[in-house]
Amino acid sequence: MSEASAEATANGITAHYEETETERVLSFDYDGRTAAIAQNVDGYAMLKVRPTADGDELERYYGFDMALDHAAELLGVGVHDLPIPDDAADMGM
Repeated sequence: MSEASAEATANGITAHYEETETERVLSFDYDGRTAAIAQNVDGYAMLKVRPTADGDELERYYGFDMALDHAAELLGVGVHDLPIPDDAADMGM
């Protein structure tokens, strides 16, 4: 069960943030495409970019900005178009 969750929508993109027992996950949905960024629940590990929240890891990044750039690329949108729920704003190292 999630301890925290939040959602934001902008530019036709829906972002959903949730905390599980092991991870913080920020997932995006746009026009049938998805992307997700995950970090361990303690918030100190590298960010993992995945095609879906529970998909296989595609790449790891230290910085949130680089992970967001990769997620935007997967969605086919500009990185500045991605809505970020407040609870997810501090992801990254």
